[in-house]
Amino acid sequence: MSELYAVRMDVALPPDMDPAAKAELLAREKAYSQQWQRSGHWRSIWRCVGEYANLSIFEVEGNAQLHDILWGLPLFPHMRMTITPLAQHPSDIAAG
Repeated sequence: MSELYAVRMDVALPPDMDPAAKAELLAREKAYSQQWQRSGHWRSIWRCVGEYANLSIFEVEGNAQLHDILWGLPLFPHMRMTITPLAQHPSDIAAG
């Protein structure tokens, strides 16, 4: 059974990071995240306006799979994350 999680990712890259290294890191991050989006496990990603942050929805088999996906992010060492497990709301008309 799959589980849903909302994950807020705040990114803080070193201000003095080499531009070539930064470009390479961001390219790897994009490719990695899009791989998981295509698989269906990373259901959506939303930019937090005015911040270097995103809010993403994951559908995974549980904590261990989510942990593995997040730890695999190339930007992981530069992120702070807030993870919220989600459950169906009884007032959601789409659930009926």
